[in-house]
Amino acid sequence: MNDCLHIIVKGRVQGVYFRAYTQKQAVKLNLSGFVRNLPNGDVEIVAHGESEDLQKLITWCHKGPILAKVAEVLVNPHHGGEHFAEFEIR
Repeated sequence: MNDCLHIIVKGRVQGVYFRAYTQKQAVKLNLSGFVRNLPNGDVEIVAHGESEDLQKLITWCHKGPILAKVAEVLVNPHHGGEHFAEFEIR
């Protein structure tokens, strides 16, 4: 079953290649959507794909790349109605 999630990652997550590594993980998991930095220092992810693969991405987000210090990961369903062909960095 395909789902779409909105994920906010808080902590030291900008300037540590979080977006690039998130894209790499998402592509590996066959997810579509996007990742972007937010002005408040958080990283926002919208990911669409199989539930099991989304759970793997969430698990990865709790750790992130080696230089990241993740403090919190907020996950909510995303009902934006967007269709994504790939996973992109915005």
